[in-house]
Amino acid sequence: MGDQPFGIDPAVASQIAREVGEIQSLGVQTAVVIGGGNLFRGLAASARGMERSTADHMGMLATVINALALQDALEQNGISTRVISAIEMRAVAEPFIRRRALRHLEKGRVVIFAAGTGNPYFTTDTAAALRAMEMRSEVILKATKVDGIYSADPMIHQDAVWYETISYLQVLEQGLKVMDATAISLCMDNKLPIVVFKLRQAGNLRRVIMGEPVGTTVKA
Repeated sequence: MGDQPFGIDPAVASQIAREVGEIQSLGVQTAVVIGGGNLFRGLAASARGMERSTADHMGMLATVINALALQDALEQNGISTRVISAIEMRAVAEPFIRRRALRHLEKGRVVIFAAGTGNPYFTTDTAAALRAMEMRSEVILKATKVDGIYSADPMIHQDAVWYETISYLQVLEQGLKVMDATAISLCMDNKLPIVVFKLRQAGNLRRVIMGEPVGTTVKA
């Protein structure tokens, strides 16, 4: 949503598309799990009295809107893309079939996974961890608003400590809001590293892929 309070900023979608295009040109197979908080937050709606399953399904539909916006931005940059949805809606996205998704990656397409896991009570963080396992990914790149993981919210606490590396257990024990506990546990069980970095800084995605010290790495 960029600097807007709500919605989709085409300039931001275009910037993300260019960043993804840069790593695609290196031959990196890229899958994207996208959230929907800029349009609708299921947990927030649930807290205001909406039934949780309904709210979560509405949140999943918001991720499909974002996935289509990102697909459009990628294709305008000449990058072949497929949107794969955990909730079937064949007019706009393919249903999730693991082997088909792997084949798209092998053919050099960017795969955008929409609608989370397709189940209420699971976040898009958990969806990212799950899809990463299914796609045999080497790493999860968690693109955020901040430049890594801190001991507390750096926007609120001036004395928050930045971590270059941190273990899964430390994240869970300290209750750090990197990804939810289910996602962290899944990555820990499967020894899948997570790199948390700032998305809006141009070139960061390429630097992470090239192994430069960007953001915070979560590992065993």
